Amino acid sequence: MTLTTEPTDRPETLPSTAAPAVIRPGAITLARHGEPALSRKCLITSDQYRDWWGRYEVGGLRAGQTPPAALLSTAEGAGAIYCSTRPRAMETAQAVSAGREVMVDALFIEAPLPPPKFPTWFKLSPRFWGVVSRFWWHAFDHHDGQETRREAEARAEQAAQALIARAVTGQDVLVLAHGYFNHMVGKRLKAAGWRLVHNQGFKYWSQRRYEKR
Repeated sequence: MTLTTEPTDRPETLPSTAAPAVIRPGAITLARHGEPALSRKCLITSDQYRDWWGRYEVGGLRAGQTPPAALLSTAEGAGAIYCSTRPRAMETAQAVSAGREVMVDALFIEAPLPPPKFPTWFKLSPRFWGVVSRFWWHAFDHHDGQETRREAEARAEQAAQALIARAVTGQDVLVLAHGYFNHMVGKRLKAAGWRLVHNQGFKYWSQRRYEKR
């Protein structure tokens, strides 16, 4: 039998001087929903547009759409996926998430689009009513008792900070939401030092990717 004697003079254990691992923030991608089912091919009054927008807000996507491969790839690589509570956003999330968990949050809903009051003889397509309504809301704070511009800006800041908090853990984050509110969130991300590195604009299914500078 071999006996082994423990050495009596053990070296001191020195504190580690290795620097802690630096976690690189993940990217934040803001994507717009797919094409809604409600048609924009009509001419309507401002009052009719108010009703049209109400139906748009509770409607889903046009059938038969296929998400772009690039957006599917973004979703596959995301550590966290969010969407707004609107049906068109939730159906978009369902189409790209491949059964993964999606966090549905009213924080990401679109900013309101109440139209100004115009004479009944004045008609526009819903697309142009959206432009007019957004201008009135943004420039003149025409909110018709709904969310004001200042309130929406505060919500966009809150949304941006929530996404940053998730991204700084190292996870890529994907948000499936709405064109103008995504734009508002993107402005807050830029103000916080995030850079727009990939920009597909604001068309349906498009994505805008931000990375920390």
